[in-house]
Amino acid sequence: MRLTELLRLVWTNLVQNKSKVILTSFGIVVGSATIMLVIAIGQGGQMEVAEQFKNLNAGAVDVTYDASNAFGRQGSSSGSGMQGPGGFPGGGGMAGGSSRANRPSGGFPGGGMPGGMSGGEMPGFFPGGGADSRINQEAVSLTQEDMEDLEVFVPGLSDVTISFSTKSDVEGGELESSTSYTIAGVKSNYAQISNLDMVLGEFLTEANEEGKEKVCVLGYSVAKEIFGSVYDAYDGTIYIDGRPYLVNGVLEEMGSIASGISPDDAVFIPYETGIKYLTGTNVSPTITVIAEDVGQVEMIKTNIETVLADSYPNTEFTISDAGSKMEAAEKSNETLTMLLFAMAAIVFVVGGIGIMNVLFVSVKERTNEIGILKAIGCSRKDILLEFVLEASCISLVGAVLGVLVALGITPLIEQFSVRVELSVLGAVLSLTFGVITGTVFGFYPAYKASTLIPVVALNQE
Repeated sequence: MRLTELLRLVWTNLVQNKSKVILTSFGIVVGSATIMLVIAIGQGGQMEVAEQFKNLNAGAVDVTYDASNAFGRQGSSSGSGMQGPGGFPGGGGMAGGSSRANRPSGGFPGGGMPGGMSGGEMPGFFPGGGADSRINQEAVSLTQEDMEDLEVFVPGLSDVTISFSTKSDVEGGELESSTSYTIAGVKSNYAQISNLDMVLGEFLTEANEEGKEKVCVLGYSVAKEIFGSVYDAYDGTIYIDGRPYLVNGVLEEMGSIASGISPDDAVFIPYETGIKYLTGTNVSPTITVIAEDVGQVEMIKTNIETVLADSYPNTEFTISDAGSKMEAAEKSNETLTMLLFAMAAIVFVVGGIGIMNVLFVSVKERTNEIGILKAIGCSRKDILLEFVLEASCISLVGAVLGVLVALGITPLIEQFSVRVELSVLGAVLSLTFGVITGTVFGFYPAYKASTLIPVVALNQE
């Protein structure tokens, strides 16, 4: 039998049984729609993770202190740790006026324990803490001196910065009344470490820091809220806690990030300016270091603990790296995608079994037809091909309907704050899986039909 005749015969059988085709393909419809949505949700999740972490450096390590973790100490903070470039919020804690451990320039710290006892050797870089170590404080606050210690004594760092954040009332621009915003005190290298880009103007400079100048850089959303547009914000003036600050520039829009704090919603001022005019010593900042080699992050975290233990014995710091958090988010997204794929596979199997059962019934109903076809010269191959094509066409119809269903319910899924990124690749894979499922599960019934003996088939009632 010629292929054109075979295709015409398949088409006739499908057209005469429209309702059966649609009902048979229902499982494939669900499976196809699921596959397409799984791919779309997976891609959406990947893009969401990429956007959340786009301003994070994989080699960033944040060091913070949370006074609530210190047993036997009580403290409070008017300022909180700035979300560091590594993407982690800092802990709270009141700064205590502490003395700095004596360290020889360019060398290792040393010193005897109180009472003339010699300090035991600590693992890592430094011997035991000095007599003036910052241990007997009511609370601990990281300082720029600690930042400098890490920069000097921890090898393998490409950059170090310190930052804090607090809330303060802001006035100016088109604001009708004072509004509370996140104020971030940062160093000049914060923008580079955090991968922040400017729309207008320039970021804070070392000169701004040294002079404790009242200048600021606005996040994209803040600039629009206060001035109406980023262009009107540039070179404008806002009032933070009643003091005027000149707007040096505006950051590019970043969107939301992993911890829920976005540069778009913050006002950046020089670190020393913030300490002088806003928080005083009542702030617990975050120190962020950048590893030259991402593979050495764990070693750097260990070395940071060793350095800080010399200045703050028996004090526990929170040391978190951005790379681990990024990896955890990606693995979580991959796990969700795999679960959805597993669900789609189960649906496809159920749909394929449905096609198989219907074809078995069809073979039973069309036994006489098969006998006639064989009697007029159709080979086993022709019969096999006819039923396989019917199964493939039924599954193709189901796959196409599944793609249309996926397109139709995407807006509904997005209403639940799930990011869906539909793609042509997803549609093609959905159609492919659908056709393959129907073909595979339709092969055995087709094979059974092709093996029928013509005489027996013709006598079948």
